[in-house]
Amino acid sequence: MCVALNPNISVKEKNIAHRKASEAYVHVEFTYEDRVWDGWVPTEYRRTGISLKDENELNAYLNAIYEEMRTERLEAWKAEQEKFWAEEKPKAATTKEFFDALSEGGWKCVDCDLPHNPNWARRVQDLKEFGYTIATDTNRFCQKCGKNKTHLLLLPIRRGASQGNGYETWSPALRKRIVAVLNGIDVYENTKNPNCLPDHKFSEIRWDEFTKASDLEQMTDAQIKAKFQLLTNQRNLQKREVCRTCYQTGKRGVIFGIPFFYEGSEKWDDAIPKTGKEAEKGCIGCPWYDIDRWRKELIKVLNK
Repeated sequence: MCVALNPNISVKEKNIAHRKASEAYVHVEFTYEDRVWDGWVPTEYRRTGISLKDENELNAYLNAIYEEMRTERLEAWKAEQEKFWAEEKPKAATTKEFFDALSEGGWKCVDCDLPHNPNWARRVQDLKEFGYTIATDTNRFCQKCGKNKTHLLLLPIRRGASQGNGYETWSPALRKRIVAVLNGIDVYENTKNPNCLPDHKFSEIRWDEFTKASDLEQMTDAQIKAKFQLLTNQRNLQKREVCRTCYQTGKRGVIFGIPFFYEGSEKWDDAIPKTGKEAEKGCIGCPWYDIDRWRKELIKVLNK
């Protein structure tokens, strides 16, 4: 069935890519009785499971977003978010400051309009993981500083709108348990490190809406060891970049410049799906997927 686009929606540009985050947007104008909203709406946005494949899907999604962003609904949206931060994220004060700035509406320069924080990207990532939809323009002119800078735009829509947040969050107790089960070992350095964080072996960039587990608190020790490894924040961010490059180019990553893969090769197996649970098979053998096993397999080869 053909889905007609609301006549109050004007599509200005399609296929706007944010390659670093593997996101894509469409530039639209939403005309309401009292205002015009000019911004970007995601067409590929893995954090909330958005992946629009054809014109009908796009039109249906834009129609739904248009209704959600009506002026009369904004106050209810704001009240819902305040409740969320107060009841579910009372300790996330720093990230809440970024939300407050973005929720004022419009494009925000990361240098001029957001709280001064050297790790602003981590705060934005947290907001995305909480289910918020944020568009990113890496080259927009800022009237305040007179330079082309990265700008962010928060869409005032339901958290995890459409298909829901496909990513997992952990309670403090579960996080502590994962670290304990893995003995606090930083798998990259192969030493104990109190600053390690749980890392999904299977990169979230390849997840779909069916990948997220719903029973994390009931995991056995064996399941934790199979699912997680521990990395510092620096290495975690490095791994994200490696996995993003692999997702976009099909070229798997290396560690220490050593092109060793205990299964497969540097090239992603095209017979394996790019996303979803089955995609995890394509990660096996990559050093970043399971660094501890990669090290042990490499040692076996060296000892022969």
